[in-house]
This record gives sequence, C-alpha cells and structure tokens, in this order.
Amino acid sequence: MTNKKAIIKSTKTKMASLGTYKKEYDKMIEIFAGLLEQYEILLLRFENGNYQVDIDCGFGESKKTNPIIRVLETLRKDILTYSDRLCLNPKALETITIEKDKKSKLATMLSEMK
Repeated sequence: MTNKKAIIKSTKTKMASLGTYKKEYDKMIEIFAGLLEQYEILLLRFENGNYQVDIDCGFGESKKTNPIIRVLETLRKDILTYSDRLCLNPKALETITIEKDKKSKLATMLSEMK
C-alpha cells in the first residue's frame, strides 16, 4: 500500500514530466493523494472481506449493499475529477496547451550567434 507522501511525490514527478506541474497546485495534489490513499485502504478492506457485496442487517432483516462499495464508487469519481484537473489522464492532457519555458532575450541572442 502506498502512503500519502509517496503519492504526492509520484504525482508531482509525473506532472513535472508532462510539463503541467506548478507549485500552486500543491494543495490540490495533497487532496488527490489523500483520495488515492483512502481508496487503496478501502479496496484492501473489501478484498480482505472476500469481496462481500451484501451484508446482514441483523435481527433477521434482509441484506443490504456493503457501504464500502458506495464509498469506493464515490472515491473513484472524485479521483477521476482530480486527475482531470491535474491533467494526469490522457483525455485531460489532450485538452490543454502546455506552455514551454520562454528564453530570455539575452539567451535568444546568444543562441543565434552560434
């Protein structure tokens, strides 16, 4: 299982390699990492529970859907939303234009002199 700090570091690295990372996004990255960490924890619980979909309500009542399933579905949607905003999936990356670092006038002149 990956912890939040590792997810934050990995996310920043991925965004930097895509050219989309800015320090101003750090808070959003922290929230995204927290969602991923929660998802992994709950998924592990669901797996350890042998993927139990229905649970007993007790007192002879009928079964109900395991609440972990609903939380996992909500987390999936939230993770997708944040991954879109952070341009961490192919569809979101297609919709943006990445600004390249601009050279200073001096650097441009020096490179032209060669």
